[in-house]
Amino acid sequence: MSQLLRRLAVACAWLGALVAMLCAMMVVWSVVARALWSKPVPGDVEITQMLIAVAISLGLPWCQWRRANIIVDFFTKHLRPALSRRLDAAGCLLLAVMGLLLAWRSGAGALAVQAAGETSMVLALPMWWAYAALVPGLSLASLIALQQAWDDLLLAPLAGDGR
Repeated sequence: MSQLLRRLAVACAWLGALVAMLCAMMVVWSVVARALWSKPVPGDVEITQMLIAVAISLGLPWCQWRRANIIVDFFTKHLRPALSRRLDAAGCLLLAVMGLLLAWRSGAGALAVQAAGETSMVLALPMWWAYAALVPGLSLASLIALQQAWDDLLLAPLAGDGR
């Protein structure tokens, strides 16, 4: 299971990087076109907002896999390793719950926005796809956090580590 989650996280990271690069190319083109011909890409700001949100959500699983989220360990760096692992597991569980709630609400929001027929202001792009595109990354990051919490709890024996 762990290797499947890793492969999915890597695939999401590559896809997120591709989305971010395409967005960056569009922004560069828009800036150049605005400077040279006074013709920027129509709707460049709304496209950028949607694509970067998607790119970030697709990067979250790899970030979680690498445990690269910001950790404030000022108070915990001197604790026993077993206790530290239990706290890490609790943090992973909290992140998993938050991610699942965000994925659920993003999915529900996508359905509501689709039903309302909401579109972007400049290009009249349907807004639901941007909400829906957040769900896979958030869900996978949550699954990875759950796996890590489980692993941390298995590594943290109840008797402690002898200190």
